[in-house]
Amino acid sequence: MSGSEAHGLACMEVWGGNGRVAQALDLPGLTAWVYSEPYAGSDTGGDVYYLSACSRGQLARVCLADVSGHGPTVGEMAECLRELMSKHVNAFDQSDFARELNRAFAGVVRAGRFATVSLFGLASATGELVVTNAGQPPPLWYRAARKQWELLGDLVAPEAEDIGLPLGLIDGTSYVQTAVRLLPGDFLAIYTDALTEAKSPVGEMLENEGLLKLAASLPVDSPAAAGEALLKAVGDYRGGAPASDDQTLVVLQRLAA
Repeated sequence: MSGSEAHGLACMEVWGGNGRVAQALDLPGLTAWVYSEPYAGSDTGGDVYYLSACSRGQLARVCLADVSGHGPTVGEMAECLRELMSKHVNAFDQSDFARELNRAFAGVVRAGRFATVSLFGLASATGELVVTNAGQPPPLWYRAARKQWELLGDLVAPEAEDIGLPLGLIDGTSYVQTAVRLLPGDFLAIYTDALTEAKSPVGEMLENEGLLKLAASLPVDSPAAAGEALLKAVGDYRGGAPASDDQTLVVLQRLAA
């Protein structure tokens, strides 16, 4: 499943889309594995993933969006996201990026449609990771020094109702960024809600805490090994039934400086 030899992102390259993929990649300060399987065997789906490298090889950015519905809106969103990734490829700050993305998405989305999105930017020299979350489930974070997985957590102020909402709901929504530091060997697993909304044969939903429990036994040899094991564990939880939505997983590992 892990795909071909790792693709190394060139400076100013934006890589991704919304199609089926299982690909290893090398970015500034990171090695990554990207997996996406559109629903019901389609060639493309509503999950949009992009990764980029800045012009100086000092910044890697990862974006994962889950667009409600399918069809032309998703394709327009994918193109819009690629353009904005290119525009902001050298900018560490993500607040403006998220606000522009919200405005742009509102211009192409049909009434009642929206998209959740998470943005991540890593400074390769320091390991500082800035995170902006608009309605996505919390990433899984493997702390190599502690040898344990944890949820990165809800990075939005809970008392502010208009911060971090999914794209396309309210024009002018504010988006904040929170910074953490990834140490060499740390992993980050970013995913769409098909994983946390997986149901057992008796109808019990996995949810965030259930996914965290599955992560406890993952191998940490490489992003591909961790990602493939997590997908298998979720599939086993479903009793072998197929996913009920587009399913996308991006696993990152910070390299030594």
